[in-house]
Amino acid sequence: MRTSLKIISAAVLAIAAGGAGYYYFSGKPEVGARLPSLVKRAPAPTQRAWPARLETLVDGGLADPYGIAVDRSGAIYFSQGGDRNVISVLGPDGSVRVLAGGAEGYRDGAGASASFNTPSGVALDKQGNLYVADTGNHVIRKVAPDGTVSTLAGSGVAGFADGQGAQAQFNGPVGVAVDSGGVVYVADTYNDRVRRISPGGEVSTLAGTGRPGLADGTWDVAQFDTPCGIAVGKDGVYVADSRNDAVRRIGVDGTVVTLVVAPEQEKEALLRRPMALAVTHDGFVYIAVASRGRVLQLAPDGALAGLPDAVRPANPATGADGTVQVYGPRGLALAHDGAVLLADAAAQRLHRIAPATATSAPPRARGVIASAAAAPAPAAPATAASALMEQRRTGSMPWPLLPQNQPHEVVGLMGEVRGSYDGDSRHHFHAGLDVQADVGSSVHVVEKAKVSDPLPNWAFGTVSEGINLGATSYIHMKVGRDRKNKPLDPRFQLLLDDKGKPERIRVRRGTRFEVGDQLGVVNQMAHVHLDLYDRGRVVNPIALPFPGLQDTIAPRIQGIALYDQHGKRLPAPKGKTKDKRLHIPRGLEEVDVVVDAYDQMDGNLARRRLGLYKLGYQLLQANGMPVPGFEQPRITQTYDQLPKQREAVKVVYSADSGITVYGSKATRFTYTLLSRLQHGEVAPGRWQVSQLAPGDYTLRIYAADYAGNTAIAGRDLALTID
Repeated sequence: MRTSLKIISAAVLAIAAGGAGYYYFSGKPEVGARLPSLVKRAPAPTQRAWPARLETLVDGGLADPYGIAVDRSGAIYFSQGGDRNVISVLGPDGSVRVLAGGAEGYRDGAGASASFNTPSGVALDKQGNLYVADTGNHVIRKVAPDGTVSTLAGSGVAGFADGQGAQAQFNGPVGVAVDSGGVVYVADTYNDRVRRISPGGEVSTLAGTGRPGLADGTWDVAQFDTPCGIAVGKDGVYVADSRNDAVRRIGVDGTVVTLVVAPEQEKEALLRRPMALAVTHDGFVYIAVASRGRVLQLAPDGALAGLPDAVRPANPATGADGTVQVYGPRGLALAHDGAVLLADAAAQRLHRIAPATATSAPPRARGVIASAAAAPAPAAPATAASALMEQRRTGSMPWPLLPQNQPHEVVGLMGEVRGSYDGDSRHHFHAGLDVQADVGSSVHVVEKAKVSDPLPNWAFGTVSEGINLGATSYIHMKVGRDRKNKPLDPRFQLLLDDKGKPERIRVRRGTRFEVGDQLGVVNQMAHVHLDLYDRGRVVNPIALPFPGLQDTIAPRIQGIALYDQHGKRLPAPKGKTKDKRLHIPRGLEEVDVVVDAYDQMDGNLARRRLGLYKLGYQLLQANGMPVPGFEQPRITQTYDQLPKQREAVKVVYSADSGITVYGSKATRFTYTLLSRLQHGEVAPGRWQVSQLAPGDYTLRIYAADYAGNTAIAGRDLALTID
């Protein structure tokens, strides 16, 4: 038997990358014979940058899903923050139940009698106990398989102290992991440390000085900056050092090394805001990255790459980079078949990322029930953005400036082209709504919100400084500070540099804000910018019912131009010729149609230029009747939500577009009419003139704003197809 097992093991090594199930021996005479069940397969080696397929396990009905873990039966445990504050389980059969928690608070107990405050990372031990980083309570909780919740360590008060159980203190811990011996490791996020909890509950500091920074070395000199994710590997503890844009490893001797860090000067670096990690048996590290929602793979030799998306490959025309992307990745876990499990907090989804060749279908949730006992599934809660939209029927939406119930001038709309300061006039889409304000004006909350992101604010001291609260981001302000740079209240922690000067503002995950609370003051950009999100998608805030907001002014069309495939403009009729029609040879086959148009709203200055909400066209016959199929305008672009890809702006705007802030001589919005933008998806397009019969036509442009006003003057172009 020993000899045959040796032979079998050699065959096993040759097919280790195969699918799940038993191994088969290809030797003589047992060709195709199944091995005894007691012979187990070794884990297959991890492939580099394997083509992946993104599958959805739970779609909606969740509140801030964060941590995720899976047991040997395939049951998936995940935390929910927001207003839920529960630990839930997705069963292998697709059912969802609540294991523990309910109302926000701090209480040990069984099932629904226990309470959490913004639970984040979770981890399972061999006995089926689940450890939870209870961020808002500043403690680490333990949930037994039967749903009984106890506090493993922490006093319940933010601070720093090593010690036994409740004598220890944490500060907003976000990440948690457990090793095979039952030792728990904690990303003590706002203490900028990594902590260790022995099986007996003794808390010690594994690494970190407590001062944010990036420094390798022994445990007592190493520095972290807002670490959020943590995982255990064979050669140490891995840390997602989130604000440092780095992945670090703490060796068995306590020495900290940086495995990979985003280059400071690289604007589009893959590794921006790593939030969670998962480590394979052979040393590969999966990384959930907040920037662009990517999932990366770090190989043992240091090679870093995004997981290729087998369904949506790279497309240079639209800017899609061909990697797996979600909206707000938070927790990661490895399933026993090698698939990657992912919690997408922004989109309220749980995902499975599997090899494109995998054939097994994942379980899909049948519903969310109220407790561990069987109960009817409640209706899925409305997203924050959807709740805001509902206010259109019942009331108004306060402005982000004082007075909040009085109208203010709107000076920028979602979907407008924006440039960069290095000369690119079409660098990105304008993602929200701009409201004019004097420098130093106070900025106020427009919706009740709870902070989900452990790093909700950014760009301290720059013109781009801002903060995200719930479904809304507020930008171009001094976050959490008054005109004199003093913190507004204890929710905003002002950190100082080595010279005692303000370095940044820190706002913890789980912090709550009410409507009307002051968030800061307007910076030198002289306006506040609002971004609105609906399950991660960037949607148009112009739909919000701000008091006194009116738009009775129709868009204006300044010109219509056609270009051949080489970018050469087709000449317009010149001189006193009677033929005022633009002639288009059918032999050109296809042309680009570029529309120069802009909008204004009531109260705008005469020089103000705003973008369109909808763009389309009709084709009319010589007698003025629509060509069949054009009885109604064909809408090609609707700016209700934006693509994920920043580079898509170059698909719907022509090269003449740009605004003065980024160096253009004038603000111009020149749209490529046949390129499509619908439901956040973009596709390039040209007008197929070869499909038209020769004759006279009128191309009528449909240019509309959100209020439904449409352009009249300049909308028609008389043309002849030759």
